[in-house]
Amino acid sequence: MEFKDLEIVYVSSLEEVILHLNGQGIIPLFQKAKVVEHQSHSADFKKVVGHSYAKYALEVAAAGEHHFFMTGPPGCGKSLLAETFPSIMPPLSKEAQLEMISLYQLSGSLWEHTEMPPFRNPHHSASGVSIVGGGQYPRPGEVSLAHRGVLFLDEIAEFTKKTLDMLRQPLESGKVSISRTQATVTYPASFILIGAINPCPCGYAGSNSHYCTCTSKQIIAYQNKLSGPLRDRFDINLTLLPVHLKSVQTGSEESSSTIRKRVEEARKRQYERYGSEICNSRVSYDTLLKTSPLTPDQYRTLLQFSNKKNWSNRTQIKVIRLARTISVLEGSKGIADRSYGRQ
Repeated sequence: MEFKDLEIVYVSSLEEVILHLNGQGIIPLFQKAKVVEHQSHSADFKKVVGHSYAKYALEVAAAGEHHFFMTGPPGCGKSLLAETFPSIMPPLSKEAQLEMISLYQLSGSLWEHTEMPPFRNPHHSASGVSIVGGGQYPRPGEVSLAHRGVLFLDEIAEFTKKTLDMLRQPLESGKVSISRTQATVTYPASFILIGAINPCPCGYAGSNSHYCTCTSKQIIAYQNKLSGPLRDRFDINLTLLPVHLKSVQTGSEESSSTIRKRVEEARKRQYERYGSEICNSRVSYDTLLKTSPLTPDQYRTLLQFSNKKNWSNRTQIKVIRLARTISVLEGSKGIADRSYGRQ
C-alpha cells in the first residue's frame, strides 16, 4: 500500500459521492494531508553530548512504552532529550498512519509526518479542552494528536492542576471520552507521556553553580503542583545535571538509528510474547506475571525493598514492568536477576 498526497472529503450522502466523482465540486472540509514516505528525523541522539544514563533510560521507555519524568535545572538538556526521543521509536505502520491522518483531519490540523510517531509539545498556557479535547463541537485534543507517539509537557508544574488531572483518564485507558447532551464521543489517546520540571521555581535548588533563591515552603508548593496519582503514572523518574563538555568524550555517542533497531527488536519480542501489539507498560498484570513469573529469590528481594522504601502496590508492579523491559532489551526470555546493559 503506497501513500500519495491525500485529499479527505467528508460527505453526507451517496449523491454527494457521485457528484464529487463526476467532478461537480464538493469542497473539501480540510487541507490535504501531506504524507511523506521514509521521512528522517533531524534530531539524533549522536548529537546529544553526554547524558548516557538518560539516553539508556529513554531507550527503555521507548521499548516498553513507559512514561518518563525528568527533573533538572534550566539548560541541562531536558527539552533536547525529549525532542530527540521520537527518533528512537519504531516507525508507524500503514494502519497507524491512516489512523493518525483521520485524527488530524478531524481536528483540522495538518498531518506532516507519517512514519515518524507524532510529537506534541503544548505550551503550559493551553486549556484543558485543547489538551484533552472537547468544545461545543468536540474535536480531538493534544492527547489524541499524540496517539501512538509522544506528549511532552515541558515545565509541567506550570500547567493548571485541573488540566493535569484530566490526563489521568487517557493515561489509564488509552482513550478519552467527551460527553455532550446529544452524544458521547470517544477518541484514541494511547501515548508516551514525558514530563519535565525544574527542581524549584527559580530552577537551581541543589545546584553547585547557582544560588537558589527559593524558600523550602516555595519548593514544596512547587513540587506539589503535580498530584500523587499523576506522579504515580510515571514509570521512570530521572534527575539530570548539566553536562560539562570537557568531561565528556565526544564522538562516542550512538546514533538514533542504532538505538531504534534495538527498540524495534524489543517491541517484536513483546508482540510475539503477548500475541498482539502491546508493550510491557500496558499489558495486564496477570498476563505480565503469567508470561514472566518472578523467581522466589526475585520475589523476596522485591518485598524487602518494598518494605524498606514503603512502596505501594502500583510501584511494585512498575518495577516488574521495567525489569521485564530491560530484560527483553537484553534478549532474556525471563526477568533477569541483574542487568548487564550499558553503564
